[in-house]
Amino acid sequence: MGRRRGIMSDQLKVELAKELGFYDVVQKEGWGGIRARDAGNMVKRAIEIAERQLSQTDSREG
Repeated sequence: MGRRRGIMSDQLKVELAKELGFYDVVQKEGWGGIRARDAGNMVKRAIEIAERQLSQTDSREG
């Protein structure tokens, strides 16, 4: 099974890594250096942001 290109933009990933406190690891070791837990937290946070944006969009249209 091959690796797919990520859906998150590099800018969003950097912002989330900074927010979650592991951007220093990314700078030193690259994205492959982060822990699975950090990656999971990053995805979880991205989903929270997307859901909030969708709910704001829905409430404006309604």
